[in-house]
Amino acid sequence: MSKVIRIGGAGGFLGDSSVAAPQLLAGGNLDYMILDYLAEATMAPLGQLKQVRPDQGYARDFTEWVWKDNLRELKEQGVRVVTNAGGVNPEACRERMERHAADAGLSFKIAIVTGDDLLDRVPDFATADTAEMFSGAPFPSPEKIWTTNAYLGGGPIAAALAAGADVVITGRVVDSALTLGPLMHEFGWGADDHDRLSAGSLAGHVIECGAQATGGLFTDWEKVPDWAHIGYPIIECHADGDFVVTKPEGTGGLISPAAVSEQILYEVGDPQAYALPDVVCDFSQLSVTADGDERVRVSNAKGYPPTGKLKTCVTYENGYRFIGIMPVVGRDAAKKAQRQAEAVITRVNEMLRNRNLPPLRDTRVELLGTESSYGAQANPALAATREVIARIGAEHDDEAALAIMMREFDSPTTSMSVGSTGWFGARPTISPVAQVFSFLVDGGSVTGEVSLRGDTVTVANPAPATPFDPAMIERPVVDDTAEGDDLVEVQLIDIAWARSGDKGDAFNVAVIARRPEFLPWIRAALTEEAVKAFFAHEFEGAAHPEVRRYDLPGMNAINLHCIQSLGGGQFASLRLDPLAKGKGQQLLDMRVKVPRHLLN
Repeated sequence: MSKVIRIGGAGGFLGDSSVAAPQLLAGGNLDYMILDYLAEATMAPLGQLKQVRPDQGYARDFTEWVWKDNLRELKEQGVRVVTNAGGVNPEACRERMERHAADAGLSFKIAIVTGDDLLDRVPDFATADTAEMFSGAPFPSPEKIWTTNAYLGGGPIAAALAAGADVVITGRVVDSALTLGPLMHEFGWGADDHDRLSAGSLAGHVIECGAQATGGLFTDWEKVPDWAHIGYPIIECHADGDFVVTKPEGTGGLISPAAVSEQILYEVGDPQAYALPDVVCDFSQLSVTADGDERVRVSNAKGYPPTGKLKTCVTYENGYRFIGIMPVVGRDAAKKAQRQAEAVITRVNEMLRNRNLPPLRDTRVELLGTESSYGAQANPALAATREVIARIGAEHDDEAALAIMMREFDSPTTSMSVGSTGWFGARPTISPVAQVFSFLVDGGSVTGEVSLRGDTVTVANPAPATPFDPAMIERPVVDDTAEGDDLVEVQLIDIAWARSGDKGDAFNVAVIARRPEFLPWIRAALTEEAVKAFFAHEFEGAAHPEVRRYDLPGMNAINLHCIQSLGGGQFASLRLDPLAKGKGQQLLDMRVKVPRHLLN
């Protein structure tokens, strides 16, 4: 029989459930377990923490919950672990793990991968007039910077495993490298095996978000059984790149082509130019099919040579933020809450002017309960609701200015809107704005390093003889025919699934036809212009708003990439949904015309 490698995805973010690792160890029959903890914005708090406490800066969720609680089972089963829990301090992470292992009377060969930290090169980047790769913004002030990390690929991880590591702890690598590295090691994939490297990267992309691949966030959520015991994903990987997605037997959740397809396109821009350190992936002709009960097979990923560049992300302090929550109940609750919020902002700006301070640089009022995040698509009947929560956000370059905002925020409870209940929970606080700045560096200027029991191995980044060029892409030819009589109007959710996610100050919405014959009608309705109009409120303040549409005929899908649409994105945004988790849900309410006979 051909070799099959089983990899379990036991963590999708810093804060994921601690039930995943023991569940996979109990029923997974794994060769490897991967855990992904690092989002772009996660690097900022880890960097801040390390500046204050040099022994910190790694994911303690891993060391104190996953590692400490599952040491013996990992050892007995021989499951090898690969994780980016090292954050900005892999060395300290390994030291903590070794202490836990020693306390349990166990020993593991723990390798760390470093070389991603480019903080010492910040002065060079600053003097080189480095521009942000998406917005063109200038490089931030070096004294404001917390972290600067290049995204490494799977090569250093594969080298660590080849050196005999039981556990590989990395700093910043692309999320999918946690899976690609083991597959490169196990199957001997070389730098020119572009299709296989693309497939292995896709396998990692599917399981890097944990239970999102097994029914989590699925459009048809009512069909997903037993959320409390949802199964975490397992992939069975083959040497040719094909893989099967499944989960431990007897667990909740759902393995279906639709659920897996949603995860495949989560947080993807151009699906034919998904650039990673080891390969540029093309997912346009993927096949995603049922392969038995609770099993989905994914095949036909294509790849191009890598670019030779590494994406590098800086996190830095960009002023300060205040977010306050004020419930208002009673007649005309929404009108009262809006007027009250505006009055507080007016008062604070006047107080700042009297102190010779600049006005608040940005403010946002959202009335939760009135669909304020829907813009023009909000249900107008909700404006008459008798219970809302006013969410008021403000930013300023000076922390002292927001101290005035914090002081005045509560005053309306006795002087403005009747029905203001006062704060609930802790009082609002002021926090630094964590901004992300992305740019490309020459991969040849960054070297991965593997450290294992006193030995160090350097691993160069891929340097293709012919780097990726967009001209290499062959765009699919799709049937634009959407002709028919007796058209009826339905909601998009009646004929499609959708998943959305953030990409910096942009978001994508992948729309997957429930049946192939629906796809032409979906394309006819979801033009770039129509989608831009639907989400007009999301492009507020954008200098160059844009919607780009891409076709994936293999999956009967399209991908919509909305540029400059999140008000800065992640921790830099004042919006209710800065990670774009709900944009797909909102788009599914769009009205679409289809022939009546297709609905029967």
